[in-house]
Amino acid sequence: MNEVLKYLLVTLIGVLASILANKGVAVFNDGLRPIVPEYLEGRMDKKALAVTSFALGFGLVIGFGIPMSITATIILIHSILLGTDIIGTWAPEGKKGLIISGIVGAVYSLGLLYGLKFIVDAFGKLPVNFLSQLGQVGTPIVAAFAAFPALVVGYQYGVKKGALTLIISFLVRQFVQYYGKFNVGTAKVTFNPEGMALLAGMIVMIIFAASEKTDPNAVSIDLTALFSERVKKIRKNIPYLALIGALVAAATSQSILAGDPISQNLLANGKNVEAALTAFARGIGFIPLVATTAIATGVYGPVGMTFVFVVGILSKNLLLAALLGAAVIVVEVLLLDQLAKLLDKFPGVRKCGDNIRTAMSKLLEVALLVGGMMAANAMAPGLGFFVVGGLYVLNQSSKKPIVNMAVGPIGAILVGVMINVLYIIGLYLPPAAK
Repeated sequence: MNEVLKYLLVTLIGVLASILANKGVAVFNDGLRPIVPEYLEGRMDKKALAVTSFALGFGLVIGFGIPMSITATIILIHSILLGTDIIGTWAPEGKKGLIISGIVGAVYSLGLLYGLKFIVDAFGKLPVNFLSQLGQVGTPIVAAFAAFPALVVGYQYGVKKGALTLIISFLVRQFVQYYGKFNVGTAKVTFNPEGMALLAGMIVMIIFAASEKTDPNAVSIDLTALFSERVKKIRKNIPYLALIGALVAAATSQSILAGDPISQNLLANGKNVEAALTAFARGIGFIPLVATTAIATGVYGPVGMTFVFVVGILSKNLLLAALLGAAVIVVEVLLLDQLAKLLDKFPGVRKCGDNIRTAMSKLLEVALLVGGMMAANAMAPGLGFFVVGGLYVLNQSSKKPIVNMAVGPIGAILVGVMINVLYIIGLYLPPAAK
């Protein structure tokens, strides 16, 4: 891809996302979204909003977004949009704030893109090049992630139904492993075992969730009627939301961005269909959260319910991806009323969204820790396990721990740097040289 276009897309996303955060139109951090109306409606001052935004986002940018982006060489969207949340909330109000947000957002996103490239290039010039081993950080993710629907069902409906879902996923995976290749005419068709196991588990999960009906005696609250003015505010800003949806989908189509570590790793390995399926599963999990917080706050997310990543992955044509990304955001906003009513009708689906996000985080935590250990051990057998395992244990006892998902990637990077220092002083010899 043209490098100029790559830098342009990332810069435009940084500019627009910072401005949208500054105007209270859209923020990426789910924890920040309910707080923005407190400022907009005069119950919180600008300084308090800015400090809150920084506290919620900075650690995730440094400890999660950037390390994950380095290990996969595809930018995790958290790196950009958590940063633009901070920039937008710190910039002042009015036209001055709009200009400052845009300029700083551009500098930040450009610096992030150039900085990641610089770090990767610098790693490649070290005496002991560990970049090939670093790629192993994401190796366990795909296999482990196929089990996430079973974990969701286990959280929501108990271990027996969770085990049933896992068994079905397992049987589908094994069947596809051995019988998932066949010819259609002159074309060879090959199904991915993990992808089909994930799909089977998701179908079972949705069946369980949809079968849970609402209590007829429960008091129903019409969220859209209660917060009608806030819904109108979101719809008034559709052109800006559609534009950033188009930019994100376009960048995703060129494998510049990814919406989550799982699809990020799959994209890095050229598994686009599996990445799209993963992104779709994640989008389902975000429907209840984004829809309800948007209706209640009048603040949307710059990537909406995250389906912009799905269309971006499936469309390798940049212009088509941009059009589809814009359309997805528009449809999401226009369907907010209907989505709220659907979630009221199927409470199992609403609860399923919370459990999907919890299950994804738990599986990612385990997979990335194992992947970090695998990568670190490939660089330095024995020592790698020692360092990453030690970091994980110490992080648990820290007063200000980093998110557990980040320990594996950070530990692997640290081991890579450490073995170069040890090599220079004569205390390390690469495995191949022994």
